[in-house]
Amino acid sequence: MKGKFYGIGVGPGDPDLLTLKAVKVLNKADVIICPKGKEEEDSIALDIAKEHIHEKAVIKTLLFPMVHCKETLKKHWQENTSIIEEDLKAEKQVVFLTLGDALLYSTYIYMMESLKQQGYEVETISGITSFSATASTVNLPLAKGKETLTVLPLTKDGESLERLLPAVDNLVILKVSHNPKVLAEKLKQYNVENNFVMISKCGHDDEIITRDIQVLEEGNVPYLSTVIVKKGGF
Repeated sequence: MKGKFYGIGVGPGDPDLLTLKAVKVLNKADVIICPKGKEEEDSIALDIAKEHIHEKAVIKTLLFPMVHCKETLKKHWQENTSIIEEDLKAEKQVVFLTLGDALLYSTYIYMMESLKQQGYEVETISGITSFSATASTVNLPLAKGKETLTVLPLTKDGESLERLLPAVDNLVILKVSHNPKVLAEKLKQYNVENNFVMISKCGHDDEIITRDIQVLEEGNVPYLSTVIVKKGGF
């Protein structure tokens, strides 16, 4: 008999946004896996979920470096998968915590795919996305009627913005900190610099909401930032 691997999206920051299903699983899990991008970082996902974690659960913080080197990434993924496998072989219930939703630009996806291929039982529990929470915070509809909604991660060259911004009605932009200056440039180019809102650290104590294009132009944007652009205005 093998254990079971769970992926839990803990939402963007507010612990109250955890789903009831996520809380139930956290209450019975044997092992909690908390990913982080740097050795010196704390796990934000763990901080969000900690009050619901079973007191006897073993918490393991694993490093998933945010680098582009495929060999480095592969090495860490293999090492971390082996650590998780050891617990699954010991018939333990293992939870992998991730910010937002577990199946949206998440490190969990790679672990899930690898473990599924090896025959382990996997269950993914949805979490509230940063853009859903952002929209709710400012009471802003993501899309109405026949409007389109597109979600994209910002790249350093802004190529995807150049292609999509003229073509869609509503645009959610993730990973804004990759190049906020190019985002500001494109918003101005298509005359929508007054039609966006950005929330940084949504649901955290130091949450920031802005509609000021100058903030993007200055380039000092926190990692946990999401922008919603409404071509038709607010």
